[in-house]
Amino acid sequence: MRDFQSIQQTTYDLIVIGGGVNGAGVARDAALRGLKTILIEKGDFAGGTSSWSTRLIHGGLRYLEYFEVPLVRESLREREILLHTAPHLVRPLLLTIPIYKDRSRPYWKIWAGMCLYDVLSADKTVPSHRMLSEAKFKQLFPSMDPNGLVGGAQYYDGQVTYAERLCLENIMAADQAGATVLNYVKATELHREGNKITHLTCKDALTGEEFTIKGKDKCMVINTSGPWVDSVCQLGTKDGDNAPIGKTQKIGGTKGSHIVVEPFAGAPDTSLYVEAKSDGRPFFIVPWLGMYLIGTTDYIFDGTPDQLKADNDEIDYLLQETNNIIPNAGLSRQNVKFTYSGVRPLPNAEGKKAGSITRSHILFDHSKEGVNNLISLIGGKLTTYRQVGEEIVNKVYKKLGKSAPPCPTQNQPLPGAILPNDPRIQQTTSDYDGKVPPKSIDHLFKVYGAKAVHVLALVDSEPKLGELITPDLPDIKAQVVYAVRQEYAHTLVDITRRRTAIAMENHYGLKVIPNLIDILKTYCSWDDYKCATAKENYLSYMKNNCIPDFDEVNREVEPRNWDREEVPLF
Repeated sequence: MRDFQSIQQTTYDLIVIGGGVNGAGVARDAALRGLKTILIEKGDFAGGTSSWSTRLIHGGLRYLEYFEVPLVRESLREREILLHTAPHLVRPLLLTIPIYKDRSRPYWKIWAGMCLYDVLSADKTVPSHRMLSEAKFKQLFPSMDPNGLVGGAQYYDGQVTYAERLCLENIMAADQAGATVLNYVKATELHREGNKITHLTCKDALTGEEFTIKGKDKCMVINTSGPWVDSVCQLGTKDGDNAPIGKTQKIGGTKGSHIVVEPFAGAPDTSLYVEAKSDGRPFFIVPWLGMYLIGTTDYIFDGTPDQLKADNDEIDYLLQETNNIIPNAGLSRQNVKFTYSGVRPLPNAEGKKAGSITRSHILFDHSKEGVNNLISLIGGKLTTYRQVGEEIVNKVYKKLGKSAPPCPTQNQPLPGAILPNDPRIQQTTSDYDGKVPPKSIDHLFKVYGAKAVHVLALVDSEPKLGELITPDLPDIKAQVVYAVRQEYAHTLVDITRRRTAIAMENHYGLKVIPNLIDILKTYCSWDDYKCATAKENYLSYMKNNCIPDFDEVNREVEPRNWDREEVPLF
């Protein structure tokens, strides 16, 4: 329930603006350590940069080239923590690097990097690296381009298949610890008196309702809005007049795009970390949900991150470079199942190449700009979000003049944490035999972890919720209802992109929308107007953010699947 009247009557120790993985990590840490916390997000949780990564939990091997050794060590430590506190979401991933004599990274350099990577992760539980001779590499990867090949390297990092749910579980943990968490709430003004922000004016994007969030006499405001950090600072007002906070640009983001393709000739069983033949830039080819995730690009970005799409030249670049490294692949636009693009919220660094801008995060204290209770996060990675949360909360306590309690997040599991061999999984499969397909139960534990039993509990009262949404996927109808009732989902995009991966796995989700609408009408009390609006907004989102050629893709959807009088197609 979104009780804005109660929120207006409450004062907070900590106000967090931005509900990506870093903001979620801050809110969770703060609430667990006793701070009265509220988090607001102008869109959906993990709706920005957190949703657009390569879905890796990694140390950043490439960062060693720029001598960012502390960042690599921090990332490797956090990788190990996540493998233990979120084993249902983060799993070890084997990566292979082919090494060519005519590329910018010679064999000795890769070998040295591998050795240092192992030293920096001496406390790891994944295997150490191994180097491959030319003959061994060709035996293991016969489809790789053999011209100039001198060998390869293999090492382990981590993969978070459902990156959005890593953020969501931190949001849920923050909620359970007493924080107030609100998506689709936008800060419209940061009100200042003297050298502090006293309160925020906010607007509920779902209803248009305006309300106020007030801080205590001593409170802190944390700006974790990623690419929108500078935009939030522009919302400052003082004595009723517009008074932007700070005059310098903090964010100098770079754009990164990915494509998802169907399995192709010569596709590897392991993930590849390869160097593009045309420009030497490293990129990944990663098995993901029975498909392959390829990316990313890296270009200086100077625009609005609210509506972002992979450009045609980026798509062609990733296809061509994959074909270069795997000549038999023969990938073309027809093989692309999904695209996405996002902005890395990196520090402003004019004149630097995109790839050379530091990936280390910066906690910018705005007291040097006359606002003593505002901190903005510049940068931040999916892998290191927990460490960022710990640092920020420690700094909050220091700014509040209090002693910080110990941070519990290093060892405390996320809500869904469960090991793949947990006996509860087998027992649940037996309990729901004949009610839910076994493949769906296995799928639910991979997506929700221990929380899968809560999704399945809906089937006990409504047996039809155990049915598949579509025969093409293992997702069941109960997931749609659970997303709305328990996981703060308000739109079709929330359900198909960030609570599940339906949109990325099944024709952009276009063919299943009639089924989703029927579920939402029957079990979530969505009326015809809300369903029609949701459908129209969904099509608009896919057209503007994800589908390279919307008109062509849309023609492939059978006309009978759409009520054309209700919502016009583009």
